[in-house]
Amino acid sequence: MMKQAVKVVKLSGIINSTNSQELQQNITQLQASGAQIILVDCQDVSFMDSSALGSLVLAFKTLRENNTRLALCSINEQVRILFELTGMDKVFEIFLNEDEFHQVILSKN
Repeated sequence: MMKQAVKVVKLSGIINSTNSQELQQNITQLQASGAQIILVDCQDVSFMDSSALGSLVLAFKTLRENNTRLALCSINEQVRILFELTGMDKVFEIFLNEDEFHQVILSKN
């Protein structure tokens, strides 16, 4: 069985309107490189605002149209609250960390 092509995007610092567009482009470019699942690792993110969330949602939609999954891991409390308030925690697959992600993904293959 083929192992799915996973690409990891590691984010760090503050993700807001100044860099959220770039984030979206980075994610959609990865999909063009043949990734089937893109994991956004938020371990080093200190803060994310609604424009960053908007970019993730747009990237998510673009990927889904092309049968690519977008997942997140290692989100902090602030990011988790942002996702919960907007209901996006129901939309995105969110994993505790990269290990949990790999366990779940590998078990599904």
